[in-house]
Amino acid sequence: MDFKELLRTLRRRWKTIAAITLVAVIGSLTLSLRATEIYQSTAQVFITTDSSNVQETALGNTYTQQRMDTYAQLATHRVLLAQVIDQLNLELSPTDLAGRIHAEVQPNTTILRITVSDTDPKNAQKIAQVEADQLVEFLRKLETPSTSEVSQIQPTVTDPATFNPVKVSPQTSLNLVVALLIGLTTGIAVAIARELLDQTVKSATDVEKAADVPLMAAIGYDPSVEKSPLVLDISSFSPRAEAFRLLRTNLQFLDLDHPPRAIVITSSVSGEGKTTSSTNLALALAQAGRRVLLVDGDLRRPRVAQLMGMDGSIGLTTVLVGRTKLEDSIQRHKESGVHVLASGPTPPNPSEILQANATHDLLGRLRDAYDIVIIDAPPLLPVADAALLATAADGAIIVTRHGKTTRDQLEGAAHRLAAVGARTFGVVLNMAPKRFGEMNYYYYYAEEAEPSAKGSGKRSSGSRRA
Repeated sequence: MDFKELLRTLRRRWKTIAAITLVAVIGSLTLSLRATEIYQSTAQVFITTDSSNVQETALGNTYTQQRMDTYAQLATHRVLLAQVIDQLNLELSPTDLAGRIHAEVQPNTTILRITVSDTDPKNAQKIAQVEADQLVEFLRKLETPSTSEVSQIQPTVTDPATFNPVKVSPQTSLNLVVALLIGLTTGIAVAIARELLDQTVKSATDVEKAADVPLMAAIGYDPSVEKSPLVLDISSFSPRAEAFRLLRTNLQFLDLDHPPRAIVITSSVSGEGKTTSSTNLALALAQAGRRVLLVDGDLRRPRVAQLMGMDGSIGLTTVLVGRTKLEDSIQRHKESGVHVLASGPTPPNPSEILQANATHDLLGRLRDAYDIVIIDAPPLLPVADAALLATAADGAIIVTRHGKTTRDQLEGAAHRLAAVGARTFGVVLNMAPKRFGEMNYYYYYAEEAEPSAKGSGKRSSGSRRA
């Protein structure tokens, strides 16, 4: 993953990163607000030797430094802590008090630093002062030989216990900063992991790697598609309508010498939007003045007639079995002028019907009678119908759903068409995010053109050329 791919991943997965970061920050804030406030007080004890017992000062300093770690451990001795508890009348056990006291030796010195933590700054100061005083007496007794009444060391409280009204814990601001950094790091790591594990089609690069064909258009996600599936029902300046005009334009450049006259619209699996795509492509072609026939070649789950508000009881199957004549079975959509040949009754053997010579002959007649024939076909992977239709047509376009169709599924669909010698013109990426890569220009151009066009009451010619 290079730097550009990383940036695209972070932009695509920003919700994951934001969610994890927010959870980390809220969790840190909650713990900080619920945590008990802790205050600290410190005192320092300086320990030297008695020159009357230790003749050389250098040896005396060495003697003391070697025992400083022992003196630090004695600061939490049970006998000493019991004396502190008795003097202050604390309702604590020696073990509890030991957990509040920390003694450490200042590096390369004979100074012992005593730190006491408590929920009250005044109590912390009292305990630290008594602890330091009692430690001095305790060490003197321990370092007094049985044959002498003079201690070999001279501990002294050099710095009395401090009073610090500022809490040392929790440090809410610091905790929030740390939580923010941890959340961002974790979120980015999760986003990258999800991206690496995600095998769905999300870019033109994915399309070319999986199907070895170009991306012809990206149809942006539109939450209103269920209520208004046809481009006739939405603004002509909407991104979805503009995307189908882009697809219509790209069809003109598929083969300049022999432009396709019959195109199968299919998908890898169901639920990718191939029926709405084929229908809206037919509408977009009709808006450009082309004589268009839309054929519902999905004899298993036909939806074109319902989508166009037409009668689906007569159509392709009734013509093939001779129940109706072709000219009587083709219906005309009044709003767009698109001619529609519905599927007719669902047969028990769709594959056998579609591969029959009568079907190929019929598609040949339709190809000669119209400027372009758009055939809505079933998905490629579950059944062989679409591949059979593609052999009778000039080629096929595969509709793929952004973020749902896997690269393996798209690759398998392309192989199905190649296995029967059918041509794959390209791929349409359906339900793509609004800020999808190369198609951003068309989306934003259309959106910018709409307000100005509404103000003037005319359609922008620049939007048409885009």
